[in-house]
Amino acid sequence: MSKQAKRNMPEYRVGSGYDIHRLGNTNPLLIGGVEIAPDGGAIGHSDADVVMHAVVDALLGATASGDIGQRYPNTDPSYRDSNSAEFVAQTIEDLRGSGWDLVNADITIVLERPRIKPFAEQIQAEVAKALGANPSQVGIKAKTNEGLDSIGKGKAVACHATVLVIRDPL
Repeated sequence: MSKQAKRNMPEYRVGSGYDIHRLGNTNPLLIGGVEIAPDGGAIGHSDADVVMHAVVDALLGATASGDIGQRYPNTDPSYRDSNSAEFVAQTIEDLRGSGWDLVNADITIVLERPRIKPFAEQIQAEVAKALGANPSQVGIKAKTNEGLDSIGKGKAVACHATVLVIRDPL
């Protein structure tokens, strides 16, 4: 394929994100912008929403734009108790300003309990809203760790996120 033909093709990029937080905060447990338990929340600087954090890392990774710690550092007091959906919304807005758009996001939540299934559609809708996307562009899956490690013992929650972004040729 010629260089000219390549310039006329859209550019696709894949990004991967991961986040983990200890559980035990007295605040509600937020997963993907949804309160799934009234207490026992994740411990973190912002709202400690592992889904939103992993999505930000995946978006930034796909576009070689650093990571969430560089973009929204936990050393900055202005991010204390922030709504992490705003991190996602700001990040995707910035990416769109650079010509990128979301194709899809695939999210796997790893939590022993409570079960995610009753909340999956609501999580899907909230993540899609933060991304300015259609819920059909956001896949939500949930796994347990079968009683193994800190997640399996109910002491932590984690999330893996993969995104595909596209940029049309200039």
